[in-house]
Amino acid sequence: MLLVKLKPFKLIPALIALTVIGAVCVLRLLNVDGFERLELMSYDMRARAALHFSPTIATNLGFVFIDEDSLRKVLDGSFGYRYGLLWPRLVYGKFLRELAEQAPKAVAFDVILAETRPDHPSVLLSTNLFDRKESDDWLGLQIRQASNVVVAVTKQVIPPPVFLTNAFAAGDITTDKDRDGILRRVQVFRYHTNWHAAFRQVQQELGFDLEKAKVEPRSITLSRGTAEDLESKSVPLDEHGNFDLADFGGSKLPAGVARKNKPYSLEPVWHMGVLLGAIELGCDLSKAEVDLAKGRIRLHGRGGLERIIPVDHDGYAFVDWCLRPEDPRLTKEAIYSFLERDYQRTLGQTTNFANRWRAKLAVVGSSSLVGNNLTDRGATPIDKDTLLVSKHWNVANSIITGRFIRRSPVWLDLLLIVVMGVFAAVLTWELRVLVAPAAMVLVLCSYLSIAFAIYIQSRYWLPIVLPAFCGALMTHVSLVTWRVVFEQAERRRVKGLFSTMVSPKVVNELLKSEKLSLGGARREITVLFADVRGFTQFTDDSQEQVLQFVEKNQLTGPAAEACFDKQARETLDTINLYLGLIADTITKHDGALDKFIGDCVMAFWGAPDLNPRHAVACVRAAIEAQRAVAELNEQRSKENEERQRQNAGRMASGLQPLPLLPVLQLGTGINTGMTTAGVMGSELKGVVRQGNYTVFGREVNLASRLEGLSGRGRIFIGEATYKHLLRDDPELAAKCRSMEPVKVKGISSAVNVYEVPWRRVAEEKRPEATPLSGRSVSEAVQAVPK
Repeated sequence: MLLVKLKPFKLIPALIALTVIGAVCVLRLLNVDGFERLELMSYDMRARAALHFSPTIATNLGFVFIDEDSLRKVLDGSFGYRYGLLWPRLVYGKFLRELAEQAPKAVAFDVILAETRPDHPSVLLSTNLFDRKESDDWLGLQIRQASNVVVAVTKQVIPPPVFLTNAFAAGDITTDKDRDGILRRVQVFRYHTNWHAAFRQVQQELGFDLEKAKVEPRSITLSRGTAEDLESKSVPLDEHGNFDLADFGGSKLPAGVARKNKPYSLEPVWHMGVLLGAIELGCDLSKAEVDLAKGRIRLHGRGGLERIIPVDHDGYAFVDWCLRPEDPRLTKEAIYSFLERDYQRTLGQTTNFANRWRAKLAVVGSSSLVGNNLTDRGATPIDKDTLLVSKHWNVANSIITGRFIRRSPVWLDLLLIVVMGVFAAVLTWELRVLVAPAAMVLVLCSYLSIAFAIYIQSRYWLPIVLPAFCGALMTHVSLVTWRVVFEQAERRRVKGLFSTMVSPKVVNELLKSEKLSLGGARREITVLFADVRGFTQFTDDSQEQVLQFVEKNQLTGPAAEACFDKQARETLDTINLYLGLIADTITKHDGALDKFIGDCVMAFWGAPDLNPRHAVACVRAAIEAQRAVAELNEQRSKENEERQRQNAGRMASGLQPLPLLPVLQLGTGINTGMTTAGVMGSELKGVVRQGNYTVFGREVNLASRLEGLSGRGRIFIGEATYKHLLRDDPELAAKCRSMEPVKVKGISSAVNVYEVPWRRVAEEKRPEATPLSGRSVSEAVQAVPK
């Protein structure tokens, strides 16, 4: 009866609110990816906010880092040997031997030992020059003697047995980033397929790829070779999933060897950080209780200690990024310190060695920025550029302290959506239109503060996006819109956007004010003109050839028009191919594509968006465009060679020969300077969309003149552009060739010109390698092979 008594204007907003709240609940149940990404962003903000507080941190975590100083000291022979960026295994063995002297509790080796390296130098064990050990074997020996080393494995890489069998355990270091490229979680464990020795032998000796094995209920199919020459072998399985060893080596087996065996076993490989925490707490991971359906993994440690790791249905847990590499609570030491002490021990100098690592959990990884194929950096919730090796000690810290990131369950998310939505509906309906938004801001700020505070205090993750910004805010917006439209009849205004503008950057510049102004602004930019050389001659030749064909075959009417149309399409396709290649390169380097002038492209950098390195970006784009055109020409030349071979047979058979593809080149002129940038066109209301954002002035004209001088396959730049290169990219500037000043049309004084080489050393085909300094532009152009 109450529903019947409601007035229509009150029933409609109630239905609107219920519809919005119901829709948001459905979004939560469906776990829509777009909203999940927004929620992850809110989690990132909370993670960064939590860094300003000081949670409990394990005191025995440490980081042994491979930095630039370590690389330099090994390179300059400070420790009795010299090696470049890729260290042989003996260097790690020496480090591990010295670290073991300080008795750390565990050593997590975040360095991929993917394969044996017999090419690495062997290790001299005594004064006897013949008493040596292979570098891999010696590192394996140090790992075994340390007895507490965790070696790194990934989904794709398993270390050789010389390391794996000597290690305490294998720790997974796989980096599984979210779709936005941010590392937020790790898989607590993953299963590794451990094949029976018979299968491994087949892979090693016969080349069958076990990763591509097709496992079926009653057989396993192994394959080798390429898709064109695929060979397969089927191994039958019995009803229990066992295979018969006789299928591999005959019926005569050694005594005590069972004929029936499982083809493989699935062995859990735990995350390296989990292993460190388990070692510290004395947890037996083989007795871990895994319940992914309920989202938990239970570990049992010494003295009845228990840790419950919250995970999702795939076994992933969020990382509590509370301990940065630069945190003073983290024990840190460069690897060169250990190598130096090891070297001193070999010299008999063993005094005054401080022990900072006793009973520590040491993570070994790279922090070098120069790169030694070890450093793993990437985005995390706390920073865009983080040493990803830090995930290990942060995961270990969570295990040790028992502080994990826990997400609210679905039922609580739905309850919060309903509560926030109903509260927003009542608030919006009861308050005046101008007061309700302010009240909603206060409500949202309060909810955000509570969500942040709960996370910082207990690492409990309450949802923000769906309850606050969808359940509450969308309900509020929907009801306010209804009130504005139907109660106050306020007119809605729609702004017209410049949809005809090609570049979004240009659109953003033009939409800064409501009225489009054509006055423009003075901007320093770098402008590029790139002309496709040989296109005019190609067009004339093509036209002449089709005329001769029409006359020779006496074609008239539609037949003649069809020939001319085909020639026009081929001509257009050719120029579009080259121009499209240039345009794509310009867009890739964030340039503003101004216009196509026949077979010439005009583009500029530095407007409308300010870019202090506009000259470098432009020149780099020009270099890449030349290389792209050269690569295209190489492909077309190979195609022409094939067509010539085919034409010999076609002509012998009386068939029309296939036409050869035109091979065109690129001439480029670049200049930098102050220009006028703005929309050029009419301000009349009816034709305003005909305006074009462009640049003009003396420097633009000079760039066009340089393009005219550049000839075929060359890049000419003005002096201002060259000075920008000296400032922003000295290495590129050093490669430029100075040319004799030249006078160009429209500019009274001679201008300095520089040529930018673009061919790679292996591709250099110039007949002369001498510098072009002191030669005129005309002489330089004539020196280029036609």
